[in-house]
Amino acid sequence: MILSIESSCDDSSIAVTEIATKKLVFHKKISQELEHAVYGGVVPELASRLHAEALPKILEACREWFPKLKAVAVTNAPGLAVTLIEGVVMAKALSQTLGIPLIAVNHLKGHIYSLFIEQPTQFPLTVLLVSGGHTQVIEVESLEKMNTVMQTMDDSFGESFDKVAKMMGLGYPGGPVIEQLALKGDRERYAFPIPLQKRGELAFSYSGLKNAVRLAIEEGSEADYPDIAASFEHIATEHLYRKLRKYFKTHPPKRFAIVGGASANRYLRGRIEALLQPYGAELLLAELKYCSDNAAMIGRIAVDMYEQGKFTPLSELYSASKSYF
Repeated sequence: MILSIESSCDDSSIAVTEIATKKLVFHKKISQELEHAVYGGVVPELASRLHAEALPKILEACREWFPKLKAVAVTNAPGLAVTLIEGVVMAKALSQTLGIPLIAVNHLKGHIYSLFIEQPTQFPLTVLLVSGGHTQVIEVESLEKMNTVMQTMDDSFGESFDKVAKMMGLGYPGGPVIEQLALKGDRERYAFPIPLQKRGELAFSYSGLKNAVRLAIEEGSEADYPDIAASFEHIATEHLYRKLRKYFKTHPPKRFAIVGGASANRYLRGRIEALLQPYGAELLLAELKYCSDNAAMIGRIAVDMYEQGKFTPLSELYSASKSYF
């Protein structure tokens, strides 16, 4: 079995995955949402302290599987350096104490493997990764061959939801709050600008839309919030829809996936499903409980890495915030 650790942001999570069957034997996650909600976003130093408290408590519940562990996997990039280090230190200690190898996992690749928890790996595929820190389209051919073909120029899709919620004083995380509020609103009331509509490059941008929403909030009242939320969600998604449609003209999809914390948004899922219909493309989605950060996805990719002998020397394991493929 492989024990995996995730601490890239504000979720403390540990999982145990059986190598031969890919079965998820154990998985637990402790969220810090309530602690950070009062600040309207994640406070890195607070998150680090909370990881230091939560991770050992979760690990205690995994002791029965220690004799069967063949490796320990841990997220080491990208993420918040002060929170990543909590997981990395624990992974190093387990590696040394149990005499098992380390597997350093790229957090974004982990999100792609959230599609395959307790399932076989299915490549190639085109992936839309939408989260609080990233918005990008990735062509995935294999574990090692992943090419980013589109990404945001500024804010991410998920980040824009968090910031709009914060401007409305609705707390953190903003994604679920805005999604629920939008169900009560009119998506066509506010004609917010579609980002990069007149520009041909394959890229995303949310700073301009965020500013337009800010002005609407300042000029309106709380009674307008449902319409603002609905119009914002519609345009934020329409932006993704149009850029993907442009990309599909030269790269028609056969198998397409949406991953990352913001992939739980049902309006986004519906719009992308409609976009794929003319191509007859298969849409892959992770279970809602595995969309946000979790150790189960880290354990799943670690199984493939273990089978391919991709281990990390103890002296080379570090935490870093740089995104890479």
